[in-house]
Amino acid sequence: MTLTEVMAELAALDDPKAREVNKKHGDDHGVNLGKLRAVAKRLKTQQELARRLWETDDTAARLLALLICRPKAFERDELDVMLREARTPKVHDWLVNYVVKKSPYAEELRLAWFKDPDPVVASAGWALTTERVAKKPEGLDLKGLLDAIEAEMKDAPDRLRWAMNHCLAQIGIEHAAHRARALDIGERLEVLKDYPTPPNCTSPFAPIWINEMVRRQNAR
Repeated sequence: MTLTEVMAELAALDDPKAREVNKKHGDDHGVNLGKLRAVAKRLKTQQELARRLWETDDTAARLLALLICRPKAFERDELDVMLREARTPKVHDWLVNYVVKKSPYAEELRLAWFKDPDPVVASAGWALTTERVAKKPEGLDLKGLLDAIEAEMKDAPDRLRWAMNHCLAQIGIEHAAHRARALDIGERLEVLKDYPTPPNCTSPFAPIWINEMVRRQNAR
């Protein structure tokens, strides 16, 4: 399919009701994600088309691009530019989780983004750090991460605060030696303590999240 044909198909899938729901989460598209994934499955991997979809600056097109791209084909500086262009939450999240985490430049970008003055960029650095906390903690300064979270999380902008809170919870879940301190930080800062959580879902409030995940691990 040509770029024009794909864009026409995405336009036909746009649903005003879905757009209204997505708008509440900061996203500006109206394509059902299940239908978007079906389009991606049909197109399969097409790196050049993915690049052209990204260049449209259309949110649905960019999400599709991230599903059909070849993550390891992007250069380090290209990913850096893409992240700084990815201002909607879903595009940002998919770029980090579906592309950057699979890139050979993931660790280099983690270090570059972690202390970036742009809080949205910094949140990507924290997301990559959380991945390492869970899967490859060797070499990480967990105490230093907790120090930073304790000092900065409560007053951090929303996206960065969420990312730091996730890292706090992951440290508490995965690393028993730091669990008591992670719980204490969560209790004192009270970040997301009153976040409305649907039934049968775990609260993002770190102490509840940590304790529930540890309980499940112990029940196995």
